[in-house]
Amino acid sequence: MKLVKTKDGSFTIFSEVAGEHYHTVSGAVEEAFEKHVNALGIENGMHILDFCFGLGYNSIAACKDHANLQIIGLENDIKIIEAMKDIEIPEILKTEFAPFRNIAENLDVTDNNNNRIQILLGDALQKVDELPENIFDRVFFDPFSPKKQPEMWSEDIFQKIYNKMKNGAKLSTYSCAKQIRKNMTSAGFKVMDGPVVGRKSPATIAVKM
Repeated sequence: MKLVKTKDGSFTIFSEVAGEHYHTVSGAVEEAFEKHVNALGIENGMHILDFCFGLGYNSIAACKDHANLQIIGLENDIKIIEAMKDIEIPEILKTEFAPFRNIAENLDVTDNNNNRIQILLGDALQKVDELPENIFDRVFFDPFSPKKQPEMWSEDIFQKIYNKMKNGAKLSTYSCAKQIRKNMTSAGFKVMDGPVVGRKSPATIAVKM
């Protein structure tokens, strides 16, 4: 894996397999806060699904200034989780990141504010079926692009995620592709523009109605 420093000082990784970076090079931590955490509005005690956990930025950003979060991360690459141990983290997230640096060791860590992150290791398309229904308040949906991983962006997978969410729950993702939004709508979501961060097009927010 190749470490790449993004413009906000945080690091992402370039996946040779996918041929893409895990995050926008305009700022990996900025993306976590602006496209996901701030865009969705996190509250204490929420249940959060991090679909494609990666380096954990989205989940750990959610832990900043919050308590009692119950987060489940889906990830199939243990090497990306192991990379968290040594990666350099910007000051804004350094304190929150510290308790989770070694999460690859047992895949279940709780910080001092009772924020718990559990990793389900394996194919997210299969692991999502193991989750209880009607439980999640927020979903960070962050696979590689639809061009690289079209199977992750199907109507079927959005329907599965929809069923795992509470009524009124929200999902965030960076893609605003027409077909992706159509698949979300077909699954039952109300779709709207998210923030514009690091590129010209907006992110997407989807709400379970």
